[in-house]
Order: sequence, then C-alpha cells, then structure tokens
Amino acid sequence: MAHFAQLSENNVVVRVIVVGNEDIIEPKAWWDPFGLITGKKESEQVGISFCQNHIKDPNSIWRQTSYNRKFRGNYAGKGSVYMTGVKTLGVASTDIFINKQPYSSWTIGINTAEWYPPHEPPELTSFEHANFMEYVWDESKYKLNPSSAWVLVGWNAAREHAEELWQRNQEVLKKERELTIK
Repeated sequence: MAHFAQLSENNVVVRVIVVGNEDIIEPKAWWDPFGLITGKKESEQVGISFCQNHIKDPNSIWRQTSYNRKFRGNYAGKGSVYMTGVKTLGVASTDIFINKQPYSSWTIGINTAEWYPPHEPPELTSFEHANFMEYVWDESKYKLNPSSAWVLVGWNAAREHAEELWQRNQEVLKKERELTIK
C-alpha cells in the first residue's frame, strides 16, 4: 500500500489516504502492449493523479509519504508540515515531512528530520529524578539569556506546559483548517 498526504496552500498536511499499489503503476508504453518492459514501476505522479481524481479536485496538492519512514524523513500526519530544500538526513537538499517547529530557536537535525533545541538540557540529579522533576524549554528566557532557557519544573508544571503546547498547536490547526476551507 502507498500513502499520500494532501497539503494545504501552506504545505500543512490536511489528510493522509492509503492508495493501492496497483493504482500508482506507470502505464504501459504503446510499444509494449503486454507490459514486458514498462508498466511495472510505481510512480508518485501517477499516485498524485489518482488522489486528485479520487477527491475530484485536480488542483489539490499531494505528496507521497512513507509509513516506514524510508523517504521524506517522517510519516506525514495531519498537521505536520511538508518542507523542501532542507539540509538533513545526510543530504544537502531534500524534502521532508516534519512536525511544526515548537520554538523559533529550534533547528532541524543534520541526520534526522526532527527539531532540536540550541543546546541540551542539564542532567537531572537523583533528587530531581526521584521527585518527577524535568526541564522544559522557555523560549522567552532563551531570547533574554540563552543559558537560562531550560527551566526545572515539578511534575504538575511539566504537565501544564505540555497541555499549553497542545492547546497552542490546536489553535494553529484550527486557523489552518479555516484557511483551507476558504
């Protein structure tokens, strides 16, 4: 099975659909009616045409994604972003699917299609670990003093921080849906 992601005008994944492998095979050439040489190779462009016809929108934007992450870095998920010309995965320029950038200071890894902070958090002490404390990133503190970006918080604060990030992401997705519908 092949997987294709529909993109908004801003390259945000709107949905992902599964397409049968037989629906993305290049057609046989006129000079090869039995398909002895042609008509065996899978084609992203054929899959894109299939998706456009399937939803009856020839102007829709589609890209193939790999469930096993064999190409384009990550499997495309609703809300993830399609980026082109990225220097990652050991390649000078490639296209990838990646989650939205969590903070403006974070960059894409050289060997992975993931976001990374400018520097790693400090090691937790045994006391901090035993008391379920953790470090969370504070972008506003990073802008004032980069060495103070990681803030040690207790379990409840970490949970609240995660909920805040989730809520912010939901608001972005809602705005993206509104733009897509218009």
